[in-house]
Order: sequence, then C-alpha cells, then structure tokens
Amino acid sequence: MKDALEPIVTEELDRLSYELVEMRRGGSKSRPALDIRIDRRDGLAVTVEDCAKVSRAVEARLDSASAVGERYVLEVSSPGVERPLRNVRDWRRFAGRRATVLSEALGGREEVEILSIEGEPGGEEVLVRTPRGDEKRIPLAGVKEARLAFHW
Repeated sequence: MKDALEPIVTEELDRLSYELVEMRRGGSKSRPALDIRIDRRDGLAVTVEDCAKVSRAVEARLDSASAVGERYVLEVSSPGVERPLRNVRDWRRFAGRRATVLSEALGGREEVEILSIEGEPGGEEVLVRTPRGDEKRIPLAGVKEARLAFHW
C-alpha cells in the first residue's frame, strides 16, 4: 500500500509546498494507519496548522482516489528532533549537527558530527568527525540509514 500511496501523497504535498520526509504504514488490514512526516520548503518549523492543512488535503485526495478504503487513520506531523537525513539537501542543511549514521565506511552505526558535503551530484561524500576526533569521508550512496541525534 505504501508504494501506491507515496506518489499520491507526494503530489499533494508538492501542490501545498511541503516535502515528504517519511511515510510509514501500520494499523491492521481492516483499519490501516498512515503516518506522514512533513517539512516546510521555506525552512521554517512545521506548525500544528501546517499539519492540519496537510491532513485535510491528503485525506481529501486519498478519499477521492479510494486509495486506502473507508476506515483508515491518517497522522501528519513534523519529522521531529531525530529526523531522518534522506538527501543531499538534508545533509547540507544540518551541517554542524550530530547524526547517527549506519554505513560500512564507519564500520556500522556510529554517532558523528556532520562537517560538510563534497563532490559532484551522484558522487557526494559527507565529511564527518567521529567521537574520537577522526575525520572520515563517507560516500552518501553508502549510507544505509541516518538520523539527527538528539540528547536530553
């Protein structure tokens, strides 16, 4: 279901000038749940009003396309403090911040400081600093998962 719904959701978000950060499917067969994490294209923080606006628009679109069924749960929220880093733009935006990165270049999962992004499109590398102070270059294509790190 997620693969079929993502283009519908993305198209509606594009129309409203939002970006899809993450989409998860859950719930049950009789009552599916769709959790959508959004970000604003202008870089401002996502507000409750943004989530309500997106929720109404996506719900109307899903209902008109009969894409989910009559009984479903739709949740729209901000990506949160431990947001995923999905593209080069995210890595650039959060340079200077800490992230938990899963990559063979790091020998597994490690929390690092994002220093910069270098390279040509399609061959970008992220320069990071490990907790030991070592600087490493990681090909973005080799990053299996990355999320901002947050410490209370």
